[in-house]
Amino acid sequence: MRIANGVEMLEISANMMGKQSVICPTLLWDEQSAVLVDTGYPGQLPLIRQAMEQAGISFETLSKVILTHQDLDHIGSLPNILTESEQKIEVLANEIEKPFIQGEKRLLKITDEAIAQVDANFPPDVPEEWRNAFKRLLENPPHAQVDTIVVDGAELPDCGGITIIDTPGHTPGHISLYHQPSKTLIAGDAMVVRDGQLFGPDPQYTLDLDEAMRSLKKLTRYDIETVICYHGGAFGDQVNTRIAELAAGH
Repeated sequence: MRIANGVEMLEISANMMGKQSVICPTLLWDEQSAVLVDTGYPGQLPLIRQAMEQAGISFETLSKVILTHQDLDHIGSLPNILTESEQKIEVLANEIEKPFIQGEKRLLKITDEAIAQVDANFPPDVPEEWRNAFKRLLENPPHAQVDTIVVDGAELPDCGGITIIDTPGHTPGHISLYHQPSKTLIAGDAMVVRDGQLFGPDPQYTLDLDEAMRSLKKLTRYDIETVICYHGGAFGDQVNTRIAELAAGH
């Protein structure tokens, strides 16, 4: 979905636990290069490639990947992207998230209890082989090297200018991005869109809800025309007003 000139919201279908869902990585580009924000679940590189091609952007122009945070559905296809790329791709993330992305620390949400719960909640028609493969994935998630640490308020020159915004809460080092030319906020999991409306972070998947709600107040400083949520997609109806409402509700 074309959001603005140089901004494409990729809509990647995923079948998880027998349920179909859509996640929304964001592709930014200019005449020099392309930047991908988040990389989907493991094994989704073919879908990402296809979505880039449909947007008219070659995978070979990809020069940077920015990760909003460590969760499996955001880092999953990163190793494949790096392996299959003929060109060097720079990986950027928050310093707090780096050891998790690199596999030096266990992903915070993949605890023994979480794996056991996933195992218990598998639909009965899921084959045992598939069930075991998914459990192995949770126990040994993909990982890759982070090349560059980004800090709050940093402005990347790519694609007309990208501002890094620390929005911790969903995970400790979660970041959001503000694409300056299009006034687009790439919110990661700091917010969600449900039934066409913008909401704050999903409590079910947020490690520190109070901190995540405080992070929304930082977003009120920006003039935002469109917000892209990784879960739920784009929202463009008086975004500044809606974020202010959400932040004030805390």
